[in-house]
Amino acid sequence: METEFRGRQLARRKAVNFRLLARPDGGSSQPHPATTAVPFLLILAITLIDLPLPGSLHLGDLLIVVPVITAWYAGARLTGLVSVASVVALVAIYAVRESVAPPQMAALVVVSVFSTVARYLTGRHQREIMQVRTVSEAVQLAVLPPLPRRLGPLRLASVYLAAEDEAHIGGDLYAAVRTPAGTRLIIGDVRGKGLTAVGDAALLIGTFRDAARRQGTLPELAAYLDTSMRINMTEDVESEEAKESFATATIFEFPDDESVVRSVTCGHPPPLLLRANEVVALEASRPSPPLGLGALAKTFHHLDTFSFGADETLLLYTDGVIEARNTCGAFYQLAERLTTTDADHPVALLGELRDDLLAYAGGRLGDDAAMIVIERQSVKVDPEATSPSPLSPLSPLSTQKGTRTTDPEVIASRTEFGQ
Repeated sequence: METEFRGRQLARRKAVNFRLLARPDGGSSQPHPATTAVPFLLILAITLIDLPLPGSLHLGDLLIVVPVITAWYAGARLTGLVSVASVVALVAIYAVRESVAPPQMAALVVVSVFSTVARYLTGRHQREIMQVRTVSEAVQLAVLPPLPRRLGPLRLASVYLAAEDEAHIGGDLYAAVRTPAGTRLIIGDVRGKGLTAVGDAALLIGTFRDAARRQGTLPELAAYLDTSMRINMTEDVESEEAKESFATATIFEFPDDESVVRSVTCGHPPPLLLRANEVVALEASRPSPPLGLGALAKTFHHLDTFSFGADETLLLYTDGVIEARNTCGAFYQLAERLTTTDADHPVALLGELRDDLLAYAGGRLGDDAAMIVIERQSVKVDPEATSPSPLSPLSPLSTQKGTRTTDPEVIASRTEFGQ
């Protein structure tokens, strides 16, 4: 099911990109052959009806609407051909009826030229937007690769949904790494959009991958990420902007030998636990400020522990999911929607949620959204078989830099899903 779902998404995206980028006129899509013939049939019908009419009746002036209608659904090339055919037809009518109306002829020429040029400029703009989207999607995949389908005893599925803006780039992030004791995962949302948000997200992901594998506790890891983000953002941006830079996030730890999940919440929405037919929000008892704002007040990162047994499912998400609205302005009720599903696999569940969210929002999201579905399996997994080699303890911040992992086992295990 996962392969089929992923194949449909990739095929649809590639087909759209090819249609927009390959056409020389930059049109939106290739019209059906029957639709292509409609304007020429309309020109022929107007001409044949006009010729036998009395001298006081003229239908040839209706030819002016044909290029306008064509430009509405076709590309610049077809619009230009229809415009030329309309002018030729009007000239033929004038020649047969031995009458000339210069104002009507001038109006037809002006409208035809305007329709063709407008269609060309619109098509070129659409092609530029698609090129930007193609590049931004590549950047997004490089910064935010899909999670592995399996990490130790966990089965995972992840999806990233970009807002329908000109550039599909946002600040939502997630990452997961294996440790000798289990799996650590982060999900978050960096303030802002565009390349700045992507850079901040890449910094946070790289720092997490480096620090999460060094045997520190989750509160220590959260403090490390907070300090690292503040230091790097102060160095990279102006002071006023640095004060406004932050990221909401929740850091998780899934031990291999315990049926629990531990978390430290930094201003992020609570995960949802699906147990039998019940949905429970795992609210943090003492949430911390978002990462990057720890210096504003004395911050203590509290560790929460929740039961997470075999065959139970955990849903992680960013605020773009619960802030999605329908046409009436009502927010998406994620917990209520989750109770109606009967999917028994993370991929199937995530596919249902994705389709339901897009249908609820009318196919258009106002903000980027990311979702991760995690299921703990009852099969005992040997941590030594899937974990990286133990590394040194968490080093002081002054000697660490956020970098992306080069572990070949981690890189090889990444497979694309969804988006």
